Amino acid sequence: MTDLMPAVHRPMAETWPTLARPRSNPVRRAGAAAAIRMIAKDLPATIHLDSNRSYGLGGPAMRVHRTSDFLDRLGHDAGSGFGEAYLAGDWDPEPGTDLADLLVPFAERFSNEETRHLLPKWAQSLRWLVTRSQPGDQENDRAGARENVSRHYDLSNAMFSTFLDPTLTYSAAYFGDPGPGTATADLATASYDELTQAQLNKLDSILDAAGVVSGSRVLDIGCGWASLAIRAAQRGAWVTAITIASQQALLAQRKIAEAGVSDRVQVALRDYRDQIGEFDAVLSVEMIEAVGEKYWPVYFDAIERRLAPGGVGVVQAIVMPHERMLATRNTFTWVQKYIFPGGLIPSIKVIEDVTAQHTGLRTEVVRHLGADYARTLRIWRNRFIEQWPAIEALGFDATFRRMWEFYLAYSEAGFRTRYLDDVQLRLTRR
Repeated sequence: MTDLMPAVHRPMAETWPTLARPRSNPVRRAGAAAAIRMIAKDLPATIHLDSNRSYGLGGPAMRVHRTSDFLDRLGHDAGSGFGEAYLAGDWDPEPGTDLADLLVPFAERFSNEETRHLLPKWAQSLRWLVTRSQPGDQENDRAGARENVSRHYDLSNAMFSTFLDPTLTYSAAYFGDPGPGTATADLATASYDELTQAQLNKLDSILDAAGVVSGSRVLDIGCGWASLAIRAAQRGAWVTAITIASQQALLAQRKIAEAGVSDRVQVALRDYRDQIGEFDAVLSVEMIEAVGEKYWPVYFDAIERRLAPGGVGVVQAIVMPHERMLATRNTFTWVQKYIFPGGLIPSIKVIEDVTAQHTGLRTEVVRHLGADYARTLRIWRNRFIEQWPAIEALGFDATFRRMWEFYLAYSEAGFRTRYLDDVQLRLTRR
């Protein structure tokens, strides 16, 4: 486990130093309060700042317990302050309000093509005063990428095992093509019992898109806990699965042995830039988000170089609207600070542009999984909360619980509002 897992007996100031209340600044606090009023003016939600001040149009509600702390955090860092205030316990959803339901109205403002912002344009021009830039220590060169990936994926194999399905697949599941009028899944009935089959559906859809059959040579870049590699081997493929997360690699090897396919799958602790050889299929599932903008050309060039003549690549990627990616790519967000250091979500357009300018690859969108991801995330969060006693017994504290609940709910809201999408892309040589 890494230093993201504080010991439960130590005070928050020592275990979570980034959550120390920032120095109070009356001007910044007043600016944050003004921003709350502007945001809530036409927001279909309610923000209770204290017993005398409530803003919004009604709907899902949040209660701020420590108004001064809450405003100081927002005034200090617009990118992380709201989430940090939740981690610190400065606010909660009102009883009976689901956290993701509360975050949806905020996410809808970003997904609306006419707004794309929480604040009016004149106020956006002042965001540089309260927006942080990405730190240099999250660079995704070989050493930095190992550190960034390890901070999340090597957090605790046991912890991930408590809420993921038995295949340990940590990406959007595929629940099947929705019928008319069912584009958004009924999250209230999302069941953990149906998750494993939905994950196998997703794995099969990737292998089908890549044309993987018995005898295929497959490279899995960023293999996770090897569920895709195992599924490919069960088709009779020969698989090289690579990751740079050491603890993840150890469990992946064990899962492969348990599945009885050790003779067909080789797991290597290897950076994608160092892989050699030719493969009939190169697969990479929700790894591009950790690559970093500077290395996107290198990443797609590596995929192209590894493809044998006639080979097919399939990349499953979380994506956001192109204009939002451009607006946020140089900012330091809550997710980068606490969940995925060094990460950046691309757009479909930037993937198309990078592959066109730096490779000979053609991109084709095979499937959209945004609604499926919202459902997947709701199941994970429900399971995480249900399994919290087991997670706590591993040494994780209450602040860690709030951090992961916020991360999973925040992500669910993004996919529910289509601010985020998840796509499967087929890559072939032009």
